Amino acid sequence: MKTLFILNDPPYGTERCYNALRLAHALQKDSRAEVTIFLMADAVIAAKSGQKTPDGCYNVEKMLKRVLARRGVVLLCGACMDARGLDEAAALEGAHRSTMDELAAATLEADKVLVF
Repeated sequence: MKTLFILNDPPYGTERCYNALRLAHALQKDSRAEVTIFLMADAVIAAKSGQKTPDGCYNVEKMLKRVLARRGVVLLCGACMDARGLDEAAALEGAHRSTMDELAAATLEADKVLVF
């Protein structure tokens, strides 16, 4: 089953990114699951590398790395990256700059689309 997660909220300040990534991890326990994460709006900051969070606080960079390690795909809205001054060099290794056309294609291919 192909599941597309579309995340909009900032990585910290709300728990939407955190909860979406928790669900993605749970789905990836099934080897048949195919997970794609599309980060847009303030959620693109979730893919910034080098995040330092206080002890005991979740770290969305580490959570995205775990999705990637389990053959998941992480896509970043290019226009949203530009608007927030995030270039590809500052992004998490394995995350890819993307477009609305790619999001549309991923939406058509997905069995389920979850928006956070």
